[in-house]
Amino acid sequence: MEPQLEHRVTDSVATVVIRHPEKRNAMTASMWRSLPVLLEELAGDPAVRALVLTGEGGTFCAGADISTLRGSPEEAQGLAVRAEEALAAFPKPTLAAIRGHCVGGGSQLAAACDLRFAEEGALFGVTPAKLGIVYPASSTRRLVSLVGPATAKYLLFSGELIAAERALRTGLVDEVLPEGELGKRVAEFTRVLVSRSQLTQAAAKEFADGRTDRDAHWRGQARASGDTAEGVAAFLERRQPRFAWSVPTSG
Repeated sequence: MEPQLEHRVTDSVATVVIRHPEKRNAMTASMWRSLPVLLEELAGDPAVRALVLTGEGGTFCAGADISTLRGSPEEAQGLAVRAEEALAAFPKPTLAAIRGHCVGGGSQLAAACDLRFAEEGALFGVTPAKLGIVYPASSTRRLVSLVGPATAKYLLFSGELIAAERALRTGLVDEVLPEGELGKRVAEFTRVLVSRSQLTQAAAKEFADGRTDRDAHWRGQARASGDTAEGVAAFLERRQPRFAWSVPTSG
């Protein structure tokens, strides 16, 4: 089967699977191009309330398929950045579920997700120094925001791989799970995500990503939605809230 991105939607969670097992799920040019299109489709689906990005089998993503760099490295990097930015802009919570290698472009994609859960034994690396590539400014800033300047420089200067435990200490990942437990924990946590207020999540995502001009917008959305009153009533009545607000669909 050709390298591709596969997806499914179950219980309001979209799961996108990077599938290129012959090359440890490396991303081809076609896969980079297809990711923004797929994300736009899923963002517009009202049935989707969260998204999980993972790799097939025991590897998350070994980066870009190096053969794609033989023609125009600048074009290949541009495709990766556009995919990364589309993932970062996805309007609902995103979580990278990581097993095995998460390297190069794989780390770019994982960093663009809101959260990262990894299995013990996972390895992380940002490897442009091995190829003489200038890592994009936007990707560098995103990495620095996660791990701080010192760790970002360590990863970028050396291209060395770090284990999941160190990734956890530096903030590159949020949880590390024992072998065999990642899928269960991701399913458990995404059930929590889809039960919560989309209004809270959408506003928090913008604010956490540095948006500073939308305070009035979100106050208006909160007033119009009635979600705060519903949340308080549900708490006092000891029932699950029925939040009404949802991420607007385009078109």
